[in-house]
Amino acid sequence: MHRNCKPRNYDYQAVRTIKSSAVTFYYEPAGESEENLKLMRLIDEQYTATPFFGIRQMTSWLKRPPFEEDVNHKRIRRLMQLMGLEALCPKPGLSKPSPMNKIYPYLLKGLNITKPNQVWATDITYIRLRRGFVYLAAILDWFSRYVVSWEISITLTSEFCIAALDRALMIAQPGIFNSDQGAQFTSSDFTARLLQKEIRISMDGRGRAFDNIFVERLWRSVKHEDIYLNDYETVPELIGGLRKYFQFYNNDRPHQALGNRSPAEVYWN
Repeated sequence: MHRNCKPRNYDYQAVRTIKSSAVTFYYEPAGESEENLKLMRLIDEQYTATPFFGIRQMTSWLKRPPFEEDVNHKRIRRLMQLMGLEALCPKPGLSKPSPMNKIYPYLLKGLNITKPNQVWATDITYIRLRRGFVYLAAILDWFSRYVVSWEISITLTSEFCIAALDRALMIAQPGIFNSDQGAQFTSSDFTARLLQKEIRISMDGRGRAFDNIFVERLWRSVKHEDIYLNDYETVPELIGGLRKYFQFYNNDRPHQALGNRSPAEVYWN
């Protein structure tokens, strides 16, 4: 598979362009009441630590000390759905399927992944801000754990996922591209880009929490090592923080599974 030879500290996000029609979602995060935002912060942290918590477990946990929140299952169900957290399995549910879009089979079971750009994967996660929230999409190289591109949005439309894909495909091209069955990734605009370049499309099975396990691990790292520590207030602050974090994650953060090398060392060498 062809790979472009970008330098080790190449930062594609630093040269990103923002269309004028998209400027508002960089500066106006989605919001809720102060009370609900507080609950969502607690839910986000606990769910990241215990992704097996469903609605009833999360409600019970919030009612116990030290929080003792006056909440019911209905309210927690709505907030978890807004955050894209499924109640019955540990896989986030930000991408909802569309019955009109084609579903592709899962191609990674038993596959021996031996080199960069053999398989890329993508997913979406909820990212809290001090007074609101946004959604983050990223594209990850499975072999090296290298974050090829990322994008944020205040809505769950397909545009920000397509923007991340377009930037990633300017860097390299995978043999297989894996996602969940959400409408963002099964949309014809998204899959057409992959089919045009003869990239094989793979999609997780419904309710299979670990089909995209490396992206799930990335989300936990992003939240524990950056989002929860910095507690960003605005979207521009978040973008700057994520840019620094992904530079660190790609270039300087050693991975035991990679022989204590960084993702960039494995991806580019």
